[in-house]
Amino acid sequence: MTSRTTTRRRQLGAMMRKLRAGKGMTLEEAGRLVGVSKATVSRYETQEGPVKWPVVDALCRQYDATEAERNAVVALAKGVKQQGWWAPFSDSIPADMNLLLTLEDEAVREDHFSCVYVPGLLQTRSYNTAIQQANEMRLTPEEIARLVDIRMKRQEILARPKPPHLWAILDESVIRRVVGSREIMRDQLDRLLEANESRDITLQVLPFSNGAHAAALGSFVILGGAEPSLDVVYVDLHVGSLFMEKDEELDRYRLAFDYLRAQALDMAASSTLIERVRKEI
Repeated sequence: MTSRTTTRRRQLGAMMRKLRAGKGMTLEEAGRLVGVSKATVSRYETQEGPVKWPVVDALCRQYDATEAERNAVVALAKGVKQQGWWAPFSDSIPADMNLLLTLEDEAVREDHFSCVYVPGLLQTRSYNTAIQQANEMRLTPEEIARLVDIRMKRQEILARPKPPHLWAILDESVIRRVVGSREIMRDQLDRLLEANESRDITLQVLPFSNGAHAAALGSFVILGGAEPSLDVVYVDLHVGSLFMEKDEELDRYRLAFDYLRAQALDMAASSTLIERVRKEI
């Protein structure tokens, strides 16, 4: 099974479970309504074996999914055998990163809060190289170059005709931490200033002067689907990644992001602060 199949299949199963649970149906009830067995419905939800998109479509209709939800889920069912752009790099990408790339490939928006490093979608090649070189797991130059290539390739989603909207909130420590060298950091800050001029990117800085804030959760990403019910929260725990999709989990992180957005500087003031920090470096 390809990495793309695995990650799309996992996402499809999670969405099917969530839609059925939202309707309050048992596996047996759902299967009876569309003329399939309880075992078939269970198999679709547990990521085992092939799927038939007409059955997925029929189940979504019985679950009273919105049109956007149904279209998104059916698209996943139709594309479980497709491979993403990262297939050639699959030997260098762990399973949790495969899932992140699949979710990101289909997201309509991404909300990032970063308290350590610049978000990967906005990193320069030199900045990311310096991060990889600082990894406690020593990597060969070839391994580092491959990881950096993946990061740079990943950024191409921002150049699509209809890119996801990226909203990034950076703790002030992110723009003040000199990664690699002063020259590398100045180039990185230039990249942030350029990004804040894009209509598809919103960039804010959360200044030290604002004191305590709603960032006790640490860095996180909310990957937005076509409907809020399809959102997923991604948290990089360094020792592993965590994906959350329960309503209470989504509500918590959405609320945290709203608070952070309100506490951060606006776009113009954020760019002014970045320019000032750049001059100080």
